[in-house]
Amino acid sequence: MLLQFFNRRRLNFKDANYMHVLSIRSSVVFCIQCELTISTPAGNGCSYTQGMCGKSSDTSDLQDLLIYILQGVSAYAVRAREVGVVDHEIDTFVPKAFFATLTNVNFDDDRIIEYTAQANTFRSRLQTAYEAKCAELNVEAKTPTATMQLVLGTTKPEMLTQALQAAPNRGKDEVHEDIMGLRLLCLYGLKGAAAYMEHARVLDQTNDEVAGEFHEIMAFLGEDSVDGDKLFETAMQIGQLNYRVMAMLDEGETHAFGHPEPTQVNTKSVKGKAILVSGHDMKDLELILQQTEGKGINVFTHGEMLPALAYPELKKYPHLVGNYGSAWQNQQKEFATFPGAVVMTSNCIIDPNVGDYSDRIFTRSIVGWPGVSHIIGDDFSAVIAKAEALEGFAYDEIPHLITIGFARNALMAAAPTVIDNVKSGAIKHFFLVGGCDGDKEERGYFTDIATQAPDDSLILTLGCGKYKFNKLEFGDINGIPRLLDIGQCNDAYSAIQLAIALSEAFECDINELPLTLVLSWFEQKAIVVLLTLLSLGVKNILTGPTAPAFLTANLANVLEEKFGLRTTTTVEADLNRILNVA
Repeated sequence: MLLQFFNRRRLNFKDANYMHVLSIRSSVVFCIQCELTISTPAGNGCSYTQGMCGKSSDTSDLQDLLIYILQGVSAYAVRAREVGVVDHEIDTFVPKAFFATLTNVNFDDDRIIEYTAQANTFRSRLQTAYEAKCAELNVEAKTPTATMQLVLGTTKPEMLTQALQAAPNRGKDEVHEDIMGLRLLCLYGLKGAAAYMEHARVLDQTNDEVAGEFHEIMAFLGEDSVDGDKLFETAMQIGQLNYRVMAMLDEGETHAFGHPEPTQVNTKSVKGKAILVSGHDMKDLELILQQTEGKGINVFTHGEMLPALAYPELKKYPHLVGNYGSAWQNQQKEFATFPGAVVMTSNCIIDPNVGDYSDRIFTRSIVGWPGVSHIIGDDFSAVIAKAEALEGFAYDEIPHLITIGFARNALMAAAPTVIDNVKSGAIKHFFLVGGCDGDKEERGYFTDIATQAPDDSLILTLGCGKYKFNKLEFGDINGIPRLLDIGQCNDAYSAIQLAIALSEAFECDINELPLTLVLSWFEQKAIVVLLTLLSLGVKNILTGPTAPAFLTANLANVLEEKFGLRTTTTVEADLNRILNVA
Protein backbone atom coordinates (compact mmCIF):
# COMPACT_ATOMS: atom_id res chain seq x y z
CA MET A 1 0.00 0.00 0.00
CA LEU A 2 2.85 2.38 0.84
CA LEU A 3 4.52 1.62 -2.47
CA GLN A 4 1.26 2.23 -4.33
CA PHE A 5 0.91 5.53 -2.51
CA PHE A 6 4.44 6.52 -3.41
CA ASN A 7 3.80 5.66 -7.06
CA ARG A 8 0.67 7.79 -6.91
CA ARG A 9 2.47 10.69 -5.22
CA ARG A 10 5.72 10.00 -7.07
CA LEU A 11 8.57 12.40 -6.56
CA ASN A 12 9.74 13.68 -9.93
CA PHE A 13 13.43 13.04 -9.49
CA LYS A 14 14.24 14.29 -13.00
CA ASP A 15 12.27 17.53 -12.83
CA ALA A 16 14.60 20.47 -13.38
CA ASN A 17 12.92 22.33 -10.54
CA TYR A 18 14.17 19.70 -8.11
CA MET A 19 17.60 18.95 -9.49
CA HIS A 20 19.45 21.24 -7.08
CA VAL A 21 21.37 19.07 -4.63
CA LEU A 22 22.82 19.70 -1.19
CA SER A 23 25.44 22.39 -1.68
CA ILE A 24 27.64 21.63 1.29
CA ARG A 25 31.02 23.33 1.43
CA SER A 26 33.65 20.86 0.26
CA SER A 27 35.32 19.44 3.32
CA VAL A 28 36.34 16.11 4.76
CA VAL A 29 33.68 15.83 7.45
CA PHE A 30 29.98 15.61 6.66
CA CYS A 31 27.40 14.78 9.31
CA ILE A 32 23.71 15.61 9.34
CA GLN A 33 22.28 12.99 11.69
CA CYS A 34 21.18 14.98 14.77
CA GLU A 35 19.29 18.11 15.76
CA LEU A 36 22.51 20.05 16.37
CA THR A 37 23.24 19.95 12.63
CA ILE A 38 24.25 23.28 11.14
CA SER A 39 21.61 24.66 8.78
CA THR A 40 22.45 27.61 6.53
CA PRO A 41 21.19 29.01 3.21
CA ALA A 42 24.22 27.33 1.63
CA GLY A 43 23.10 23.90 2.81
CA ASN A 44 22.63 21.64 5.78
CA GLY A 45 25.12 19.55 7.70
CA CYS A 46 28.22 19.89 9.85
CA SER A 47 30.98 20.11 7.27
CA TYR A 48 33.84 21.77 9.08
CA THR A 49 36.63 20.45 11.27
CA GLN A 50 34.29 19.70 14.17
CA GLY A 51 30.60 18.91 14.46
CA MET A 52 28.29 20.85 16.75
CA CYS A 53 28.21 17.79 19.03
CA GLY A 54 31.96 18.08 19.56
CA LYS A 55 32.82 15.23 17.19
CA SER A 56 36.04 15.93 15.30
CA SER A 57 36.30 15.54 11.54
CA ASP A 58 38.62 12.55 12.07
CA THR A 59 36.11 10.81 14.33
CA SER A 60 33.25 11.54 11.95
CA ASP A 61 35.17 10.23 8.95
CA LEU A 62 36.34 7.11 10.77
CA GLN A 63 32.76 6.38 11.78
CA ASP A 64 31.69 6.72 8.14
CA LEU A 65 34.38 4.23 7.14
CA LEU A 66 33.24 1.85 9.88
CA ILE A 67 29.68 1.95 8.53
CA TYR A 68 30.98 1.39 5.00
CA ILE A 69 32.81 -1.77 6.09
CA LEU A 70 29.86 -2.94 8.21
CA GLN A 71 27.63 -2.72 5.14
CA GLY A 72 30.04 -5.07 3.41
CA VAL A 73 29.89 -7.46 6.36
CA SER A 74 26.10 -7.45 6.17
CA ALA A 75 26.19 -8.03 2.42
CA TYR A 76 28.17 -11.22 2.95
CA ALA A 77 25.95 -12.17 5.88
CA VAL A 78 22.97 -12.05 3.50
CA ARG A 79 24.73 -14.21 0.90
CA ALA A 80 25.94 -16.63 3.57
CA ARG A 81 22.42 -17.07 4.93
CA GLU A 82 21.23 -18.03 1.45
CA VAL A 83 23.41 -21.15 1.65
CA GLY A 84 22.74 -21.88 5.31
CA VAL A 85 25.75 -20.18 6.91
CA VAL A 86 24.87 -18.11 9.99
CA ASP A 87 27.54 -16.54 12.20
CA HIS A 88 25.95 -15.42 15.46
CA GLU A 89 29.06 -13.62 16.66
CA ILE A 90 28.91 -11.41 13.60
CA ASP A 91 25.13 -11.00 13.97
CA THR A 92 25.70 -9.40 17.37
CA PHE A 93 28.83 -7.46 16.43
CA VAL A 94 27.41 -5.47 13.52
CA PRO A 95 24.55 -3.72 15.39
CA LYS A 96 26.84 -3.07 18.36
CA ALA A 97 29.54 -1.46 16.23
CA PHE A 98 26.89 0.48 14.29
CA PHE A 99 25.56 1.75 17.65
CA ALA A 100 28.98 3.30 18.30
CA THR A 101 28.31 5.77 15.46
CA LEU A 102 25.15 7.26 17.00
CA THR A 103 25.21 10.84 18.22
CA ASN A 104 27.10 11.31 21.51
CA VAL A 105 28.20 7.69 21.88
CA ASN A 106 31.85 7.24 20.94
CA PHE A 107 34.39 10.01 20.31
CA ASP A 108 37.47 7.79 20.70
CA ASP A 109 39.24 7.35 17.36
CA ASP A 110 41.27 4.38 18.57
CA ARG A 111 38.12 2.51 19.57
CA ILE A 112 36.45 3.27 16.23
CA ILE A 113 39.54 2.00 14.41
CA GLU A 114 39.39 -1.21 16.49
CA TYR A 115 35.76 -1.73 15.51
CA THR A 116 36.63 -1.13 11.85
CA ALA A 117 39.53 -3.59 11.88
CA GLN A 118 37.32 -6.20 13.54
CA ALA A 119 34.59 -5.58 10.97
CA ASN A 120 37.11 -6.07 8.18
CA THR A 121 38.21 -9.37 9.74
CA PHE A 122 34.60 -10.51 10.04
CA ARG A 123 33.92 -9.58 6.42
CA SER A 124 36.80 -11.77 5.28
CA ARG A 125 35.64 -14.59 7.56
CA LEU A 126 32.13 -14.52 6.14
CA GLN A 127 33.41 -14.34 2.58
CA THR A 128 35.57 -17.41 3.15
CA ALA A 129 32.75 -19.33 4.83
CA TYR A 130 30.30 -18.38 2.09
CA GLU A 131 32.60 -19.36 -0.76
CA ALA A 132 33.51 -22.64 0.95
CA LYS A 133 29.84 -23.52 1.41
CA CYS A 134 29.10 -22.66 -2.22
CA ALA A 135 31.92 -24.97 -3.32
CA GLU A 136 30.53 -27.71 -1.07
CA LEU A 137 27.06 -27.28 -2.59
CA ASN A 138 28.48 -26.94 -6.10
CA VAL A 139 26.77 -23.57 -6.65
CA GLU A 140 28.23 -20.35 -7.95
CA ALA A 141 29.46 -17.90 -5.31
CA LYS A 142 28.13 -14.44 -6.13
CA THR A 143 29.92 -11.28 -5.12
CA PRO A 144 27.48 -9.02 -3.25
CA THR A 145 26.89 -5.55 -4.64
CA ALA A 146 27.58 -3.91 -1.30
CA THR A 147 30.73 -5.78 -0.36
CA MET A 148 32.77 -2.57 -0.39
CA GLN A 149 35.80 -4.43 -1.68
CA LEU A 150 38.16 -2.05 -0.01
CA VAL A 151 41.57 -3.22 1.13
CA LEU A 152 41.42 -1.55 4.51
CA GLY A 153 44.38 0.61 5.41
CA THR A 154 46.53 -0.33 8.37
CA THR A 155 47.17 3.18 9.69
CA LYS A 156 44.88 5.99 10.76
CA PRO A 157 46.00 8.34 7.94
CA GLU A 158 45.29 5.59 5.38
CA MET A 159 41.85 5.00 6.85
CA LEU A 160 41.06 8.71 6.84
CA THR A 161 41.93 8.88 3.16
CA GLN A 162 39.73 5.87 2.45
CA ALA A 163 36.90 7.46 4.44
CA LEU A 164 36.43 10.04 1.68
CA GLN A 165 34.56 7.44 -0.39
CA ALA A 166 32.42 6.42 2.60
CA ALA A 167 30.76 9.77 3.42
CA PRO A 168 26.99 9.42 3.92
CA ASN A 169 26.39 12.00 1.18
CA ARG A 170 28.73 10.32 -1.30
CA GLY A 171 27.67 11.01 -4.87
CA LYS A 172 25.60 14.02 -3.82
CA ASP A 173 26.39 15.93 -6.99
CA GLU A 174 24.83 13.17 -9.11
CA VAL A 175 21.92 12.24 -6.83
CA HIS A 176 18.66 14.09 -6.30
CA GLU A 177 18.38 15.62 -2.83
CA ASP A 178 15.20 13.66 -2.08
CA ILE A 179 16.96 10.38 -2.82
CA MET A 180 19.79 11.47 -0.53
CA GLY A 181 17.25 12.39 2.13
CA LEU A 182 15.57 8.99 1.89
CA ARG A 183 18.92 7.21 2.13
CA LEU A 184 19.77 9.14 5.27
CA LEU A 185 16.32 8.59 6.77
CA CYS A 186 16.88 4.85 6.36
CA LEU A 187 20.48 4.95 7.56
CA TYR A 188 19.71 6.91 10.70
CA GLY A 189 16.56 4.93 11.41
CA LEU A 190 18.52 1.69 11.15
CA LYS A 191 21.13 3.13 13.52
CA GLY A 192 18.39 3.60 16.09
CA ALA A 193 17.17 0.03 15.58
CA ALA A 194 20.75 -1.24 15.95
CA ALA A 195 21.01 0.52 19.30
CA TYR A 196 17.86 -1.18 20.56
CA MET A 197 19.10 -4.52 19.23
CA GLU A 198 22.26 -4.12 21.32
CA HIS A 199 20.25 -3.14 24.41
CA ALA A 200 18.13 -6.27 23.90
CA ARG A 201 21.19 -8.48 23.31
CA VAL A 202 22.69 -7.43 26.65
CA LEU A 203 19.56 -8.92 28.20
CA ASP A 204 19.93 -12.17 26.20
CA GLN A 205 17.28 -11.25 23.65
CA THR A 206 18.32 -12.13 20.11
CA ASN A 207 16.42 -13.37 17.09
CA ASP A 208 17.82 -14.90 13.90
CA GLU A 209 15.03 -13.49 11.73
CA VAL A 210 15.54 -10.00 13.10
CA ALA A 211 19.31 -10.28 12.56
CA GLY A 212 18.79 -11.52 9.01
CA GLU A 213 16.42 -8.68 8.14
CA PHE A 214 18.80 -6.17 9.71
CA HIS A 215 21.64 -7.45 7.49
CA GLU A 216 19.40 -7.26 4.41
CA ILE A 217 18.58 -3.62 5.06
CA MET A 218 22.18 -2.76 5.93
CA ALA A 219 23.41 -4.38 2.72
CA PHE A 220 20.73 -2.63 0.66
CA LEU A 221 21.77 0.76 2.02
CA GLY A 222 25.34 -0.04 1.02
CA GLU A 223 24.20 -0.28 -2.59
CA ASP A 224 23.41 3.46 -2.73
CA SER A 225 20.00 2.89 -4.28
CA VAL A 226 18.40 5.65 -6.36
CA ASP A 227 14.94 4.03 -6.24
CA GLY A 228 12.80 6.44 -4.24
CA ASP A 229 9.91 4.02 -3.85
CA LYS A 230 12.17 1.24 -2.60
CA LEU A 231 13.89 3.56 -0.14
CA PHE A 232 10.57 4.81 1.23
CA GLU A 233 9.36 1.22 1.56
CA THR A 234 12.63 0.37 3.36
CA ALA A 235 12.08 3.20 5.84
CA MET A 236 8.74 1.65 6.76
CA GLN A 237 10.38 -1.79 6.92
CA ILE A 238 12.89 -0.41 9.42
CA GLY A 239 10.00 0.84 11.53
CA GLN A 240 8.36 -2.59 11.50
CA LEU A 241 11.67 -4.24 12.35
CA ASN A 242 12.16 -1.91 15.28
CA TYR A 243 8.69 -2.69 16.63
CA ARG A 244 9.81 -6.31 16.95
CA VAL A 245 13.09 -5.21 18.53
CA MET A 246 11.28 -3.03 21.08
CA ALA A 247 9.11 -6.03 21.98
CA MET A 248 12.29 -8.08 22.50
CA LEU A 249 13.77 -5.36 24.69
CA ASP A 250 10.55 -5.12 26.70
CA GLU A 251 10.66 -8.88 27.22
CA GLY A 252 14.32 -8.75 28.23
CA GLU A 253 13.85 -5.99 30.77
CA THR A 254 10.69 -7.39 32.35
CA HIS A 255 12.08 -10.93 32.48
CA ALA A 256 15.29 -9.77 34.14
CA PHE A 257 13.95 -7.10 36.47
CA GLY A 258 10.19 -7.65 36.75
CA HIS A 259 7.46 -5.34 35.48
CA PRO A 260 7.82 -1.68 36.42
CA GLU A 261 5.37 -0.52 39.05
CA PRO A 262 4.32 2.97 40.12
CA THR A 263 7.13 4.18 42.37
CA GLN A 264 7.99 7.41 44.12
CA VAL A 265 11.57 8.51 43.48
CA ASN A 266 13.67 11.01 45.39
CA THR A 267 15.42 13.55 43.17
CA LYS A 268 17.60 15.12 45.86
CA SER A 269 21.01 14.16 47.24
CA VAL A 270 21.52 11.63 50.04
CA LYS A 271 24.45 11.76 52.46
CA GLY A 272 27.32 9.38 51.74
CA LYS A 273 29.69 8.09 49.08
CA ALA A 274 28.09 8.01 45.67
CA ILE A 275 28.04 6.52 42.17
CA LEU A 276 25.95 8.02 39.35
CA VAL A 277 24.81 5.70 36.53
CA SER A 278 23.66 7.27 33.26
CA GLY A 279 22.57 5.87 29.91
CA HIS A 280 20.13 3.03 29.24
CA ASP A 281 21.79 -0.24 30.25
CA MET A 282 19.97 -1.56 33.33
CA LYS A 283 22.14 -4.69 33.36
CA ASP A 284 25.15 -2.53 34.16
CA LEU A 285 23.16 -0.80 36.89
CA GLU A 286 22.32 -4.19 38.38
CA LEU A 287 25.99 -5.22 38.33
CA ILE A 288 26.98 -2.01 40.08
CA LEU A 289 24.27 -2.49 42.70
CA GLN A 290 25.42 -6.05 43.35
CA GLN A 291 29.08 -5.06 43.62
CA THR A 292 28.41 -2.08 45.93
CA GLU A 293 26.12 -3.97 48.30
CA GLY A 294 27.23 -3.48 51.90
CA LYS A 295 29.98 -1.00 51.00
CA GLY A 296 28.21 2.14 52.19
CA ILE A 297 27.99 3.60 48.69
CA ASN A 298 24.74 5.12 47.44
CA VAL A 299 23.82 4.66 43.79
CA PHE A 300 21.89 7.28 41.83
CA THR A 301 20.42 7.13 38.34
CA HIS A 302 20.74 9.92 35.79
CA GLY A 303 19.04 10.76 32.50
CA GLU A 304 17.38 7.82 30.78
CA MET A 305 18.32 5.50 33.65
CA LEU A 306 15.60 7.05 35.85
CA PRO A 307 12.96 4.40 34.91
CA ALA A 308 15.18 1.67 36.41
CA LEU A 309 14.01 2.79 39.85
CA ALA A 310 10.55 1.33 39.11
CA TYR A 311 11.74 -2.24 38.38
CA PRO A 312 11.24 -4.59 41.39
CA GLU A 313 14.56 -6.42 40.97
CA LEU A 314 16.46 -3.14 40.94
CA LYS A 315 14.60 -1.02 43.45
CA LYS A 316 14.93 -3.82 46.02
CA TYR A 317 18.48 -2.60 46.65
CA PRO A 318 18.22 -0.05 49.50
CA HIS A 319 21.34 1.77 48.32
CA LEU A 320 19.67 2.66 45.02
CA VAL A 321 18.54 5.91 46.59
CA GLY A 322 17.18 8.08 43.81
CA ASN A 323 17.75 10.08 40.64
CA TYR A 324 20.27 12.90 40.41
CA GLY A 325 20.12 15.57 37.74
CA SER A 326 18.16 15.63 34.53
CA ALA A 327 18.71 15.07 30.81
CA TRP A 328 21.95 14.50 28.92
CA GLN A 329 22.56 18.09 27.81
CA ASN A 330 22.95 19.25 31.42
CA GLN A 331 25.58 16.67 32.37
CA GLN A 332 28.60 18.96 32.25
CA LYS A 333 27.10 21.00 35.09
CA GLU A 334 25.49 18.06 36.92
CA PHE A 335 28.47 15.70 36.73
CA ALA A 336 30.81 18.50 37.79
CA THR A 337 28.81 19.01 41.00
CA PHE A 338 28.26 15.31 41.69
CA PRO A 339 30.81 14.33 44.39
CA GLY A 340 31.32 10.75 43.27
CA ALA A 341 32.10 8.43 40.36
CA VAL A 342 30.05 8.51 37.15
CA VAL A 343 29.38 5.63 34.73
CA MET A 344 28.12 6.15 31.17
CA THR A 345 26.50 2.90 30.04
CA SER A 346 25.31 4.20 26.66
CA ASN A 347 24.47 7.51 25.00
CA CYS A 348 24.70 10.41 25.61
CA ILE A 349 28.21 11.51 26.59
CA ILE A 350 29.60 14.99 25.99
CA ASP A 351 33.05 16.46 26.70
CA PRO A 352 33.92 15.66 30.36
CA ASN A 353 36.89 18.01 30.31
CA VAL A 354 34.58 21.03 30.35
CA GLY A 355 33.43 20.24 33.89
CA ASP A 356 36.82 18.88 34.94
CA TYR A 357 35.49 15.45 35.93
CA SER A 358 37.24 13.34 33.29
CA ASP A 359 39.25 11.57 36.02
CA ARG A 360 36.10 10.19 37.69
CA ILE A 361 33.85 9.32 34.75
CA PHE A 362 33.96 5.82 33.26
CA THR A 363 32.65 4.61 29.91
CA ARG A 364 31.14 1.25 29.20
CA SER A 365 30.39 -0.96 26.18
CA ILE A 366 30.09 1.15 23.01
CA VAL A 367 30.69 4.49 24.78
CA GLY A 368 34.06 6.17 24.41
CA TRP A 369 35.90 9.43 25.04
CA PRO A 370 39.67 9.89 24.59
CA GLY A 371 41.53 9.67 27.88
CA VAL A 372 38.53 8.47 29.89
CA SER A 373 38.76 5.13 31.73
CA HIS A 374 36.83 2.36 29.98
CA ILE A 375 35.35 -0.62 31.81
CA ILE A 376 35.86 -3.95 30.04
CA GLY A 377 34.04 -6.97 31.37
CA ASP A 378 31.72 -6.93 34.37
CA ASP A 379 34.15 -5.78 37.07
CA PHE A 380 33.31 -2.28 38.34
CA SER A 381 35.91 -2.28 41.11
CA ALA A 382 37.68 0.73 39.58
CA VAL A 383 34.44 2.70 39.77
CA ILE A 384 33.88 1.61 43.37
CA ALA A 385 37.44 2.54 44.36
CA LYS A 386 37.02 5.98 42.83
CA ALA A 387 33.71 6.52 44.67
CA GLU A 388 35.31 5.48 47.96
CA ALA A 389 38.16 7.95 47.42
CA LEU A 390 35.83 10.89 46.76
CA GLU A 391 34.01 12.93 49.38
CA GLY A 392 30.43 12.01 48.52
CA PHE A 393 27.47 14.08 49.69
CA ALA A 394 27.96 15.77 53.07
CA TYR A 395 24.29 15.86 54.04
CA ASP A 396 20.77 14.85 53.05
CA GLU A 397 18.73 17.37 51.11
CA ILE A 398 15.01 17.68 51.77
CA PRO A 399 13.51 14.97 49.51
CA HIS A 400 11.54 15.88 46.41
CA LEU A 401 9.50 12.96 45.12
CA ILE A 402 8.26 12.23 41.63
CA THR A 403 6.27 9.20 40.50
CA ILE A 404 7.42 6.90 37.71
CA GLY A 405 6.73 3.32 36.60
CA PHE A 406 3.61 3.49 34.41
CA ALA A 407 4.92 1.03 31.83
CA ARG A 408 3.01 -1.66 29.95
CA ASN A 409 1.69 -3.77 32.84
CA ALA A 410 0.75 -0.78 34.98
CA LEU A 411 -1.01 0.85 32.05
CA MET A 412 -2.90 -2.34 31.21
CA ALA A 413 -3.96 -2.72 34.85
CA ALA A 414 -5.28 0.84 34.85
CA ALA A 415 -6.95 0.55 31.44
CA PRO A 416 -10.44 -0.43 32.72
CA THR A 417 -10.51 2.56 35.08
CA VAL A 418 -9.23 4.84 32.34
CA ILE A 419 -11.88 3.54 29.95
CA ASP A 420 -14.63 4.18 32.51
CA ASN A 421 -13.40 7.75 32.95
CA VAL A 422 -13.36 8.28 29.20
CA LYS A 423 -16.92 6.98 28.92
CA SER A 424 -18.06 9.25 31.75
CA GLY A 425 -16.40 12.26 30.13
CA ALA A 426 -13.92 12.81 32.95
CA ILE A 427 -11.03 12.12 30.56
CA LYS A 428 -11.41 13.78 27.19
CA HIS A 429 -7.95 13.56 25.65
CA PHE A 430 -4.58 11.79 25.88
CA PHE A 431 -1.27 13.43 25.09
CA LEU A 432 2.01 11.56 24.69
CA VAL A 433 4.70 14.21 25.15
CA GLY A 434 8.23 12.86 25.17
CA GLY A 435 11.30 11.73 23.28
CA CYS A 436 14.78 13.24 23.33
CA ASP A 437 15.66 16.38 25.25
CA GLY A 438 18.06 19.09 24.14
CA ASP A 439 19.16 22.61 24.99
CA LYS A 440 17.55 24.68 22.24
CA GLU A 441 15.33 27.46 23.55
CA GLU A 442 12.49 26.25 21.34
CA ARG A 443 12.22 23.12 23.46
CA GLY A 444 10.30 25.13 26.02
CA TYR A 445 7.40 24.21 23.74
CA PHE A 446 7.24 20.76 25.32
CA THR A 447 6.99 22.19 28.83
CA ASP A 448 4.26 24.55 27.71
CA ILE A 449 2.14 22.02 25.86
CA ALA A 450 2.21 19.70 28.88
CA THR A 451 1.31 22.44 31.35
CA GLN A 452 -1.32 24.00 29.08
CA ALA A 453 -3.04 20.74 28.18
CA PRO A 454 -6.65 20.80 29.49
CA ASP A 455 -7.25 19.53 33.01
CA ASP A 456 -9.44 16.75 31.63
CA SER A 457 -6.53 15.22 29.72
CA LEU A 458 -3.89 12.64 30.66
CA ILE A 459 -0.25 13.22 29.75
CA LEU A 460 1.98 10.23 29.06
CA THR A 461 5.70 10.82 28.81
CA LEU A 462 8.87 8.88 28.00
CA GLY A 463 12.53 9.36 27.15
CA CYS A 464 14.64 12.16 28.55
CA GLY A 465 12.20 14.69 27.10
CA LYS A 466 10.19 14.12 30.30
CA TYR A 467 12.67 16.27 32.24
CA LYS A 468 11.09 19.34 30.68
CA PHE A 469 8.16 18.93 33.10
CA ASN A 470 8.38 15.76 35.22
CA LYS A 471 9.01 17.62 38.48
CA LEU A 472 5.87 19.74 38.09
CA GLU A 473 2.53 19.00 39.71
CA PHE A 474 -0.29 17.95 37.38
CA GLY A 475 -2.85 16.61 39.82
CA ASP A 476 -5.14 13.67 39.06
CA ILE A 477 -8.46 12.71 37.50
CA ASN A 478 -10.51 10.62 39.90
CA GLY A 479 -7.35 9.18 41.41
CA ILE A 480 -5.55 8.65 38.10
CA PRO A 481 -2.37 10.77 37.96
CA ARG A 482 -2.54 13.16 35.03
CA LEU A 483 1.19 12.68 34.36
CA LEU A 484 2.13 9.07 33.61
CA ASP A 485 5.85 8.37 33.13
CA ILE A 486 6.08 5.32 30.86
CA GLY A 487 9.86 4.94 30.91
CA GLN A 488 12.78 5.11 28.49
CA CYS A 489 12.51 6.08 24.82
CA ASN A 490 12.09 2.41 23.80
CA ASP A 491 9.06 2.22 26.10
CA ALA A 492 7.08 3.79 23.29
CA TYR A 493 6.21 0.09 22.98
CA SER A 494 4.15 0.43 26.18
CA ALA A 495 2.32 3.46 24.80
CA ILE A 496 1.51 1.54 21.64
CA GLN A 497 0.08 -1.33 23.69
CA LEU A 498 -2.16 1.10 25.61
CA ALA A 499 -3.36 2.67 22.36
CA ILE A 500 -4.17 -0.77 20.95
CA ALA A 501 -6.07 -1.69 24.13
CA LEU A 502 -8.07 1.54 24.03
CA SER A 503 -8.88 1.16 20.34
CA GLU A 504 -10.13 -2.38 20.96
CA ALA A 505 -12.21 -1.26 23.94
CA PHE A 506 -13.85 1.53 21.96
CA GLU A 507 -14.00 -0.54 18.74
CA CYS A 508 -12.25 2.11 16.70
CA ASP A 509 -9.04 2.71 14.79
CA ILE A 510 -6.07 4.03 16.76
CA ASN A 511 -6.26 7.25 14.76
CA GLU A 512 -9.86 7.75 15.90
CA LEU A 513 -8.84 7.85 19.56
CA PRO A 514 -8.60 11.22 21.36
CA LEU A 515 -4.83 10.72 21.39
CA THR A 516 -2.11 13.12 20.23
CA LEU A 517 1.57 12.24 20.01
CA VAL A 518 4.01 15.13 20.46
CA LEU A 519 7.55 13.83 20.00
CA SER A 520 10.77 15.72 20.63
CA TRP A 521 13.62 14.40 18.54
CA PHE A 522 17.37 14.81 18.84
CA GLU A 523 19.09 11.70 17.48
CA GLN A 524 18.65 8.40 15.73
CA LYS A 525 16.69 6.48 18.37
CA ALA A 526 13.96 9.09 18.08
CA ILE A 527 14.04 8.72 14.29
CA VAL A 528 13.43 4.97 14.46
CA VAL A 529 10.67 5.35 17.07
CA LEU A 530 8.98 7.75 14.65
CA LEU A 531 9.42 5.29 11.77
CA THR A 532 7.94 2.57 13.99
CA LEU A 533 4.84 4.63 14.68
CA LEU A 534 4.44 5.56 11.01
CA SER A 535 4.89 1.96 9.91
CA LEU A 536 2.05 1.00 12.26
CA GLY A 537 -0.17 3.56 10.56
CA VAL A 538 -0.24 6.09 13.41
CA LYS A 539 -1.15 9.50 12.00
CA ASN A 540 -1.14 13.18 12.90
CA ILE A 541 2.05 13.06 14.99
CA LEU A 542 3.67 16.35 15.94
CA THR A 543 7.48 16.42 16.01
CA GLY A 544 9.88 19.16 16.94
CA PRO A 545 11.30 21.50 17.79
CA THR A 546 12.58 21.50 14.19
CA ALA A 547 12.45 19.07 11.30
CA PRO A 548 15.52 16.86 10.68
CA ALA A 549 17.90 18.70 8.37
CA PHE A 550 18.26 15.66 6.10
CA LEU A 551 14.52 15.64 5.45
CA THR A 552 13.89 17.77 2.35
CA ALA A 553 10.80 19.93 1.97
CA ASN A 554 9.51 17.54 -0.69
CA LEU A 555 9.89 14.51 1.59
CA ALA A 556 8.29 16.40 4.47
CA ASN A 557 5.31 17.08 2.22
CA VAL A 558 5.03 13.39 1.36
CA LEU A 559 5.05 12.44 5.04
CA GLU A 560 2.45 15.07 5.85
CA GLU A 561 0.22 13.97 2.97
CA LYS A 562 0.48 10.29 3.84
CA PHE A 563 0.61 10.40 7.64
CA GLY A 564 -0.39 13.91 8.70
CA LEU A 565 3.11 14.30 10.18
CA ARG A 566 3.74 17.92 11.14
CA THR A 567 6.41 19.99 12.81
CA THR A 568 5.35 21.81 15.97
CA THR A 569 4.36 25.48 15.58
CA THR A 570 3.08 27.35 18.65
CA VAL A 571 1.44 25.72 21.65
CA GLU A 572 -1.71 27.79 21.27
CA ALA A 573 -2.11 27.04 17.57
CA ASP A 574 -1.32 23.35 17.96
CA LEU A 575 -3.67 22.87 20.92
CA ASN A 576 -6.47 24.67 19.11
CA ARG A 577 -6.04 22.40 16.11
CA ILE A 578 -5.76 19.24 18.26
CA LEU A 579 -8.83 20.10 20.32
CA ASN A 580 -10.79 21.50 17.35
CA VAL A 581 -11.05 24.94 18.89
CA ALA A 582 -12.19 27.51 16.36
